[in-house]
Amino acid sequence: MNVDLQHWQDVAIAFGLKALGALVVWVVGRWLIGMAVKLMASALKRQNVDATLTRYIGSIVGVSLNVILVVAILGYFGVETTSFAALVAGVGIAVGAAWGGLLSNFAAGAFLVTLRPFKIGDYIAAGGVEGTVKQIGLFGTEMLTPDNVHTIVGNAKIFGDNIKNYSTNPCRRVDLSAQLAHSVDTADAVARLKAAVARVANVLGKPQPEIAILSFNERGSVLAVRPYCNTDHYWQVYFDTNRVIWETLSAAGYPVPEAHQVMRTAPEKAMPRSD
Repeated sequence: MNVDLQHWQDVAIAFGLKALGALVVWVVGRWLIGMAVKLMASALKRQNVDATLTRYIGSIVGVSLNVILVVAILGYFGVETTSFAALVAGVGIAVGAAWGGLLSNFAAGAFLVTLRPFKIGDYIAAGGVEGTVKQIGLFGTEMLTPDNVHTIVGNAKIFGDNIKNYSTNPCRRVDLSAQLAHSVDTADAVARLKAAVARVANVLGKPQPEIAILSFNERGSVLAVRPYCNTDHYWQVYFDTNRVIWETLSAAGYPVPEAHQVMRTAPEKAMPRSD
């Protein structure tokens, strides 16, 4: 009886020492992986590699090293790593078949990093979401919408849809309109608005703001008011230009546009003839 007890005590002590060793290996390994990823990111940054590509490579390297660490710990406990690798491969195939969407997101993320239709910091519209790109992950892209909502969009949805990158070109056009009454001199209104819009903060001089007749309706003519600005100043120019349109037209004393309708009278019925 004492022999069996001593045997189980020895087994428990040996297992405890192994578990403690595995814990130490896990903690140290995780620390080394973090250091390796940071050093790699620093090296890529010194080589002026794009921040989007740097984060993407760091994610792949971090995941790969963590898998290697787990396999090494299992080998330390005596688990046959060859069989484990075959098991992981089999599970990977099964998971890949069941979660094809994740793999498509992963593949799309690789194409986004390679083709680079946008980068971190760009203001884009893609996958039904419009906002500033914060990070391109393995499976999804993180964006911050104009109303300050953190949104994650699947890479496959982004790559399979139209992508509008508002940060690629040096300037962006703000599209607004101004309704005039029938009695207003259109040329005078255009001249007043050109001078006023040009004074709006952050409106570019080249290309110059475009003020022209856009269309006509029952109230009168409609002017297109289109200043240009940097993407970062879009909403400020948008709201300030709206304010300037109202102030300019009010200061000019233009009448309020009113709808004019043509009233049609029914034709008179012929009076019956009396013989």
